[in-house]
Amino acid sequence: MELLEYQAKELFKTVGIPILPSLTIQDSRAIKQLHIPYPVVLKSQVRSGGRGKAGGVRFVANTIDAIAATRSIFNLSILGEYPEVVLAEAHYSAERELFLAIVLDYDLQRPVLLGSGWGGMNIDALLANLQQVVVEDEFSLFYARRLTVKMGLLGQLVCSVSEIIAKMYQLFWERDLDLIEINPLGVNRRGELMALDGRIIINDNALSRQPIMETFNFSAQQRASSHHRAWKMNKDFSQVRWRWLDWHDRSGQVATICTSFDSALLTWDLLQQNQIVAACSAIIENSLRSQVEDLRVYREQLQNILKELATFTGIKVIMLNIYDSEAVCRAVMETVVDHCAETTHSASTSQPELVNSATPKDVALGASDQNAIAISSAKVVAEQNQSANLASENPTQPYFVLRLLNQPHIANMTQSENIYLFDGLETSIEQIVALVKPS
Repeated sequence: MELLEYQAKELFKTVGIPILPSLTIQDSRAIKQLHIPYPVVLKSQVRSGGRGKAGGVRFVANTIDAIAATRSIFNLSILGEYPEVVLAEAHYSAERELFLAIVLDYDLQRPVLLGSGWGGMNIDALLANLQQVVVEDEFSLFYARRLTVKMGLLGQLVCSVSEIIAKMYQLFWERDLDLIEINPLGVNRRGELMALDGRIIINDNALSRQPIMETFNFSAQQRASSHHRAWKMNKDFSQVRWRWLDWHDRSGQVATICTSFDSALLTWDLLQQNQIVAACSAIIENSLRSQVEDLRVYREQLQNILKELATFTGIKVIMLNIYDSEAVCRAVMETVVDHCAETTHSASTSQPELVNSATPKDVALGASDQNAIAISSAKVVAEQNQSANLASENPTQPYFVLRLLNQPHIANMTQSENIYLFDGLETSIEQIVALVKPS
């Protein structure tokens, strides 16, 4: 289960991670009872990232502006999710922003510390400077200090940030977390630290042994997720699982399949910038070791996604943004090629045969009867030709745009004119624009 920001900060407070004075609001009129001095930051409490870019974070200077902004946030859908709560929080003047996270790596079967000297919404700079340290044995401050040094921190920041990492790890271990993240961790001019935003994912199987969970008022989306309604897992409990994001636009023409929520959000954002409406998005996650049996399961899961997408109407392009090993990328390519071949074969075998305008029985018919049959047959042929032309202009099979960062050697693979292969995200988006909005 993924916690909302205010819920994550409640857990931060239990281990001494510094957070700002705040108040959760369920009705815009309650903002009048706010006892936090202005300016105040209002934040939509949804699980989606990118709330700032979507308009879900507002800075207000007085009560009148706060009421109007709160109403707007409550009525703002971010990736199909409306907030049930808005967080009002004191403003913090940060001179520097850092990124910290701890994630459970199922492949390594170890916790991994992540950190970057660049935090906040500048994702490109964050990823370019991202550092990691694998916790091989029992955690100690050695691992935290090692990460801070790799992040390029100096002086007192090494000690203070290491202490924050240690508190994060305590929470990570005690609460059975799959992920804990602070982005950004603000640093003011005096070198003081503040967790300005937080993200926590708790292992669903551990919810029953975490009594504090009973104190949280979970949203409808969170409750659905905890009951595995959004997740579809294979029967043998392999390390492959996939889910639909909780948003769907019926007018959309592009479906996306990504390996993480962040990549799905980035893809969605780039499509929006190019005035392309995304219909839906699926996330397929795995910790496979590129073994034959595991890859078979991966292909089956991807086939399930493609079969469900085949039932959607109006989808012109399916984009796969896959950041994984070469073996997995090869499995992706093979699955898409096979899917296209199967769809093409099914379409060709379902086409009715053209009616022959002349039959041996015509010899025994009168001239008027023959003319009637000829006219009728000509109409059938014309209708069939028209249907064929419409089918060629509006193919039932969508185009596939594959962005594979570890491209396999595909010279020996069956090629399809419906498949486009790229290694860059921007070039992939450009191809989608060309397919959806041809000049």
